[in-house]
Amino acid sequence: MNQSVRLSADSVSVAFGDTPVLQDLSLALPDGQVTVIVGPNACGKSTLLRSLSRLQKVDAGQIMLDGNAIAKQRSKHVARALAVLPQSPSAPEGITVLDLVRRGRTPHQSALQQWSKTDADAVARALALTGMTHNAQRAIETLSGGQRQRAWIAMALAQDTDILLLDEPTTYLDLPHQIDLLNLVKTLNQETGRTVAMVLHDINLAARFADHIVALKAGKVQVQGPPAEVVNAAMMQDVFGLPCTVINDPVHGHPHVIPA
Repeated sequence: MNQSVRLSADSVSVAFGDTPVLQDLSLALPDGQVTVIVGPNACGKSTLLRSLSRLQKVDAGQIMLDGNAIAKQRSKHVARALAVLPQSPSAPEGITVLDLVRRGRTPHQSALQQWSKTDADAVARALALTGMTHNAQRAIETLSGGQRQRAWIAMALAQDTDILLLDEPTTYLDLPHQIDLLNLVKTLNQETGRTVAMVLHDINLAARFADHIVALKAGKVQVQGPPAEVVNAAMMQDVFGLPCTVINDPVHGHPHVIPA
């Protein structure tokens, strides 16, 4: 495994009971790029992301962060290196956007170092980057779906990590809000240099917004690389069992899948 890569999986296997989910999977996230993980239902996408974030314990192999096994690192050190937004996160009723985003600063605080100007600046910056400053005093439950996702991403950004993991961030959003959210993620990547890995179901959105695509099948990496090299009719048939035609998007130039 390339030691210059900050986050990677080395021969990782995960099973739930007698059901294997990830099988001897190795993967390195390209630094400073947006990686999108795709694949059919129950292929291990979310389990892979949870394993990379240490939310899921692996049965074999190991997740490596900065050249060391993540399982052996202190939780606070991991939380300062990577932030994760799981599927369908929940917040206490009545909590405001500002209070939610402030929680992202927890890994940087201790009994001897409470709230500081650095914390306040990080929260203000996260709210500004996500366009949520004017909603800071609103309760989370009063927001639209797209605004809620922005608030959660702001909390992850306030954590001030170089690596951001997003598990199906566009779930429950209509198409315009999906595009809006993914544009935000791409902009954050380009402006801050953050390494981003996220799970998406829509292969056309993955091809449009990813620098690097990882296609899983039955818990293994079937193919990976730039969208132009990965998204083709053969891959769609092999990984998804979908007969299709793949053309170049006439607007953005990325591969675009048209089902047969």
